[in-house]
Amino acid sequence: MTHPAPRAPDPRDPDFRDPGPRELGPAPAPDGLLPSTLGPRRTFALIAGVETYEVSHRWNLRGPARDALRFARWLTGPGEVPAANVRLLLSPLDDPDRLDWSGPPGLAALRDTYRPATEENAKTVLLDELPQCDGDLLWIFWAGHGYLDGHRQLMLPCADARPGRIRHLNLDSALRWWQTDLVKHRRFPLQAALVDACRVDAPRDTRWNFGSADYGGGATVPGRRQFRLYASREGEAAQNDAERGAGRFTEALLAELGDRSVRDGVTGLPHAARAVHRGFGELRGRGEGWQLPQFIVDRDWDASSFLDDDPPGPVLPRATRLDQTGWDGLGELFEGRELPRSAYEAYAWAFRAAGCTSPVGSGLPADTLLDVAWDLDQRQGGPAGLPLVVPFVQHLADRARRDGDGHPGAGAADPAWAARLAAWVRAARQRLDLPALRPPPAPATRGAALHVRLEPPDDGEDGLRARMWLRGEQDRLVWESEAAPVGLDTVRTALVRQLALLGAAPEEDGGGPSYRGVERIEFQVPFELLETEFDRWPVPRGSAARTRPLGSLYQVSVRCPQEREATTRTEWRGTWRWLCAQDGRHPDTVRVVEDAEVTDTLGLRLGARPAPACVLGHTSAGRTPALLEALLEGGVPVAVWRRGGGAPAVEAPAVGAPAVEAPAPPGLPALLAPEAGPGGPAVFALPARVREARRAATGQQAEGADRLVLLWDDPEDVIDPRPLA
Repeated sequence: MTHPAPRAPDPRDPDFRDPGPRELGPAPAPDGLLPSTLGPRRTFALIAGVETYEVSHRWNLRGPARDALRFARWLTGPGEVPAANVRLLLSPLDDPDRLDWSGPPGLAALRDTYRPATEENAKTVLLDELPQCDGDLLWIFWAGHGYLDGHRQLMLPCADARPGRIRHLNLDSALRWWQTDLVKHRRFPLQAALVDACRVDAPRDTRWNFGSADYGGGATVPGRRQFRLYASREGEAAQNDAERGAGRFTEALLAELGDRSVRDGVTGLPHAARAVHRGFGELRGRGEGWQLPQFIVDRDWDASSFLDDDPPGPVLPRATRLDQTGWDGLGELFEGRELPRSAYEAYAWAFRAAGCTSPVGSGLPADTLLDVAWDLDQRQGGPAGLPLVVPFVQHLADRARRDGDGHPGAGAADPAWAARLAAWVRAARQRLDLPALRPPPAPATRGAALHVRLEPPDDGEDGLRARMWLRGEQDRLVWESEAAPVGLDTVRTALVRQLALLGAAPEEDGGGPSYRGVERIEFQVPFELLETEFDRWPVPRGSAARTRPLGSLYQVSVRCPQEREATTRTEWRGTWRWLCAQDGRHPDTVRVVEDAEVTDTLGLRLGARPAPACVLGHTSAGRTPALLEALLEGGVPVAVWRRGGGAPAVEAPAVGAPAVEAPAPPGLPALLAPEAGPGGPAVFALPARVREARRAATGQQAEGADRLVLLWDDPEDVIDPRPLA
């Protein structure tokens, strides 16, 4: 049976009255479409705020617990929902007593009933407790991290997420469950899920194992309406203000809800969502962020179609697109060129130079320069309308003309290509009438290093031939063994003496080589010495009686290029170039290898592709030598493992536990976690992070606490040794 559509108001009608400008307040839906009993006592909620995660301290973020309390304050205050109807899950960074519990009596009551935001508690509340309640409206509010699995389902990690098993709530599966007859037919016809979390792809690594969580369900119950409002779209991160402890999405949403009752709040929720969406759209239009909230509903509360793919509001400005002349020039410039070492650095710089935020992602969007440029040209630029590909090429020109000294991802200078790139930038600016470009930042520099080369004697004698170079702007031989081979004790004594001399000597000037303080010590050794405890060598510190381990004072790494030069030189160099081009951020860069994977074919598998370029060894002592052989055969330049074998666990202190003076070192995966939020692995930060882990372990007696070994083998950063005296 069909019904005629209602007649639109006609200005020519004598009874027509112009309502004037329409505000964005709640548009009341016909009462017949909402349950007549809908009110505070028939409203229930799950509210969760997760700030701390067992998987790594680098996952911790400040804000979600406070956002959860803000939403609970609205729900139990103006919303007048009884505290008994609210299930609050909190895992805050700070002592819970330091949170702001002020407000309505209902919020104070929740202070005594909240539970940690663990996977078990989340599933118990959502799948056991709340379905047994008799209500009309269910609120789900969740603030914390969020990831998408391969089926685009939203996974919300819980506080007890750990490496190898990221415990989480599968929100999409839970919402499907709530639409079935496992919830009694006449209960909860209205359901609203509000999520202040990222929606980025889950890390593709075995150590971040989310597994699968499908809660099943019964037969679908017609008439149940679900409203979903996410802080970001697929592939985007949600912004969090750590200093103020607030999610930008939650702040905007609560500002729209204001002092409305729970009935007015749910009635006007679609319109509040529009207002939030419009506010973030204006931020995005000014180039201040990529986050754009998204609401997903099958039907609005008034049963009409409600989609946000083309929301009303201002048209977002786009950057000027590159013209055909520009593309023709890039085709000639990029023809036959591999991704340069600074490709990712140039890609990220393009967004900063244009005055907008780079998209959340790991590594480059393509494998060729032309495809990377095409990706940039398709994106929205900043407020000045600068084509993103122009600062990208400008950055490539800057790095191509430099010699790259001290920069871990730079290669030899190419002045001819640099000049052609710079000419292309000048022509594009003139042709497209573009503003002036600020220069890219100079490459990061590194301090001086001591390079210790140890070789077995040619005649088979016991001992080692040893040489030592001071490396900086120039390489200078500072010590070598005499004609007779020496033992490791002699090498250690010579190293300590050189460090003392360098620490006491002023830097040279007057046009000669200058050496900043020694930062790195690298040992180039034969295969048999890779696990030698160089990082544990004692170094005098302060008073004559005090020593510190070498690895807690300097970035200590080992190298073994001799085993690669003859047979796997191509794979080694190719993998290193790929690692540098991606700035170590591609999701496939790192691989965890366990005992079961250490077979005779592991080296062949590691060398089949540029990825992985970094291996984390979670192997037992008996399988570690085979792992190291596979690393060298596969051309893998970077690796970390535990001397003596084993995989360190990531332990997190209990919530509210006092800080300890020397925390336990992080597990291997945590060493590679990005500084904050989602992102690719921080491979080029690995030497410094290993040193920090060794420092944290200094003085501890925990088994294996400071036994990390770092293999760092840059094929382009080599010394051509002169013959021994």
